[in-house]
Amino acid sequence: MIFLFEERPSDSSFVETIWRTQSEGAGSFTSVAVNHWEMVITKQHGKTTLTVRGPETKASTAHCPEDAEFFGIQFKLGIFMPHLPLKNLVNQSLTLSEATSRSFWLNGSAWQFPDYENSDTFVNKLIHDGLLVREPIVDAALQSQLPELSLRSIQRRFLQATGLTHSAIRQIDRARQAAALLEQGMSILDTVHVTGYSDQPHMTKALKHLLGQTPGQIARLN
Repeated sequence: MIFLFEERPSDSSFVETIWRTQSEGAGSFTSVAVNHWEMVITKQHGKTTLTVRGPETKASTAHCPEDAEFFGIQFKLGIFMPHLPLKNLVNQSLTLSEATSRSFWLNGSAWQFPDYENSDTFVNKLIHDGLLVREPIVDAALQSQLPELSLRSIQRRFLQATGLTHSAIRQIDRARQAAALLEQGMSILDTVHVTGYSDQPHMTKALKHLLGQTPGQIARLN
């Protein structure tokens, strides 16, 4: 399936991006590895649902329903909801219970479904109510500026806030960088060198596992 995505930046420093798309016929597609978690609001046949999708550590085949509209709020690394541990949502999703046709249950309260236009207001309310928080250790670790804490404490807090290890995040980022270079026309061997893979088989195995395609397939598509 081919999706045409519309994206916009967010006013919130907690949000990576806000996107929307729609489907026509039902079908399947390859869902690729991604470091970030997101909330996805789906509208189909007059019914609205909100699903929390955790980070993904491998490519997988996903089903897309017909005649549906989707919009998503993707959060930055280090942003999390304390009552929904991300480590339990890796490669998983959780659809929150419907309160009414226009609202859903979140942490014991009914919340109105957000839309593409008012999602910043929705995020700000989550922050105000303490349901969405930032773990500063994540940014520090990603920038190699570790605080004076034990390595075990840093790893525990990093995992709590992202659902992933620092190593897993680096692997996914590197695979995505390699794919972007291949899409821009860089040769496979040059991409291996630039992204630091040990050799072509190493990169091929990583991209197949994380993105569902070999370097050759990515290059041919572009």
